[in-house]
Amino acid sequence: MKPELSTADQAALTSGSDFWRTTAVESADLPAITVTDGPHGVRMQADGGDLLAGVPATCFPPAVASASTWDPELLRRMGEALGDECRAMDVAVLLGPGVNLKRSPLGGRNFEYFSEDPILTGVLATEWVLGLQSKGVGASLKHFAVNSQETDRMRVSADLDERPLREMYLRAFHRVVTRAQPWTVMCAYNKVNGTYASEHHWLLTEVLRDEWGFEGLVVSDWGAVVDRVAAVRAGLDLTMPGPDAAGDRALVDAVAAGTLDGGVLGTAAQRVHNLVLKAGTRESGSYDAAAHHALAREIAGRAIVLLKNDGDLLPLGGQSLAVLGEFARTPRYQGGGSSQITPTRLDDALTEITNSTSATVRFAAGYSADGDTGDEALLAEAAEAAAASDVALVFVGSVHETEGADRDSLDLPAAQLALIERVSAANPRTVVVLSNGAVLLTSPWEARVPAIVEGWLLGQAGGSALADVLFGRVNPSGRLAETIPVALADHPSFLDFPGEHGHVRYGEGVHVGYRGFDARGQAVSYPFGFGLSYTTFAYGTAEATASEAGVEIRVPVTNTGDRDGREVVQVYVGLPGSAVRRAPRELKAFANVPIAAGATAEVTLHVERADLAYWDTRLNRWVVEDGDYVIEVGASSRDIRATVTQRVTGDDARVPLTAESSVGEWFADPRGAELLGEVFASAAGSATAALTADPSMLMMLGSLPLSRMAMFPGSPFTAAEVEKLVLAAND
Repeated sequence: MKPELSTADQAALTSGSDFWRTTAVESADLPAITVTDGPHGVRMQADGGDLLAGVPATCFPPAVASASTWDPELLRRMGEALGDECRAMDVAVLLGPGVNLKRSPLGGRNFEYFSEDPILTGVLATEWVLGLQSKGVGASLKHFAVNSQETDRMRVSADLDERPLREMYLRAFHRVVTRAQPWTVMCAYNKVNGTYASEHHWLLTEVLRDEWGFEGLVVSDWGAVVDRVAAVRAGLDLTMPGPDAAGDRALVDAVAAGTLDGGVLGTAAQRVHNLVLKAGTRESGSYDAAAHHALAREIAGRAIVLLKNDGDLLPLGGQSLAVLGEFARTPRYQGGGSSQITPTRLDDALTEITNSTSATVRFAAGYSADGDTGDEALLAEAAEAAAASDVALVFVGSVHETEGADRDSLDLPAAQLALIERVSAANPRTVVVLSNGAVLLTSPWEARVPAIVEGWLLGQAGGSALADVLFGRVNPSGRLAETIPVALADHPSFLDFPGEHGHVRYGEGVHVGYRGFDARGQAVSYPFGFGLSYTTFAYGTAEATASEAGVEIRVPVTNTGDRDGREVVQVYVGLPGSAVRRAPRELKAFANVPIAAGATAEVTLHVERADLAYWDTRLNRWVVEDGDYVIEVGASSRDIRATVTQRVTGDDARVPLTAESSVGEWFADPRGAELLGEVFASAAGSATAALTADPSMLMMLGSLPLSRMAMFPGSPFTAAEVEKLVLAAND
């Protein structure tokens, strides 16, 4: 940045010039650059057009679907394609990906987020960012941090302890920042433990920059900044949208008054300057819309999860079909809000199914276009078509997921439940195809039907992708990235979501999603990581080897069926007897492996040592605990096919002993036990020695802080002696 740039110019540079552009500074020969919404498409607003409409772009599957591929390579290819489209539209930064955890299935924006697990989220998002930025287009990792609901999202304080904050809600951000260096990170609307994310110095500076080494720019979510001066002081560089003349003046006045260090403002302006220069190195380009539609179709086909297939009803053959439900004709393919894409084309399932067979295809809407209402005439028409056909395909799903509002139920609309009931009664060979941006309850209606296909929101090629899977052109390999509960009340977040009076307590701690279900032994409809195939897979004996880098796991997996397929091999790790509360198993590695019919793949997976660590609140750092880790390899969190135990040498994590450390803690520490043993031995015959000779009394003393021992008559632990012991123990 040129040295002559004034404080006023610096202030102006840290806010936008309009909704989508940064501020140009003529004196520095610095042009404006364009940023725009993603993350599953380029939502470039047309000049003078509707804010939520845009020029046509490929609507790729939203994260709810792309995460179900469990395929990092696919996500990298998607990022590359998005980069090409950004270059064609002169977009410098695409606002994505969203890596907030799906804490509750009611989250209105869950369709834009990947998973309830930070490892799966982090691995997939890292590849998305690397793919996008390989094209010279910046990513904007969002929403930093703990933005897991839409209710009161502009003001609510997400209140949680540091351990779940670190282990669950920051872990995916950390992975992407340290491995992909996104050009920007977007701060969230909400508060974190009482402080707005836009003003959170600990988050934006101490953690993001000082600990993780983030080199890029921190941008606000649109309208997230309450106080420009506090935000810049905390480490926020660019406030959007703009212009914000009042905020600019406040920054200038604060520098003049000495309440804001001019160097801090200068650093923020320099980061904006650096971003503009970096964006200027990208080349313009074009893209092949047909090729991108084909990629969207591939991703969507790989995202579909086969939940149930009794009697191998699927894939379809030459049967006559009843295609029922308005969503088959009028697809739900994306959620509402800032990520809403104007697609280059749109496939519908009815057309694609009809084009896939020479057999008779009958259609009935079953319910109204809004997806929420129906009547007897619609139901009767659907039941009649089902009865006259070999197989009935019922298309149902949620009626909306949108930014700005959480859902109030996981149930299908009553009109759609009625449709399933009537059709399944008319034809026992009924397949239910779901379209939804977050999980829906399948209980109790799932007992009525032999097959269920989880179709998510699949983007513009979803209709053709569904036909590909239904007719077996694509062997389903999608796996659930979130648990489907039996009932909403079973969910770990149920009692604390969405909070009250401006606060939401993350009371489940580290037991988010499947971790909480597994810790309580809670029944679920379909577990995390679950998904069926048109073939079957058998696992051999797993082997593990530990090193300084982590643990390497090897397992042979055989396709025992007559179709080529893909298996998502998942590694879960647990530590029985851990010193801290943990889930029974946590995902630590996975591999998406194509295996030909009858073939065996020797699968190697690597669990990084850092991913075994927990956040020790006493030491304020990550700690790998010493112990025998149980490594489970399987097809879901509840379908474990091979188990091996591996010894891992822990970190040196001795907690200093203090006067307030309990007697039990002193005895648990080798040096502390030696010192206390000497004191007790020297006090032979005393009342204290008599107490310690009684095992039950010794247990009682175990919880007593050592300093309190000095309060008892006849105790050898005077205040002075305790002070000497503490010094000796920690020398």
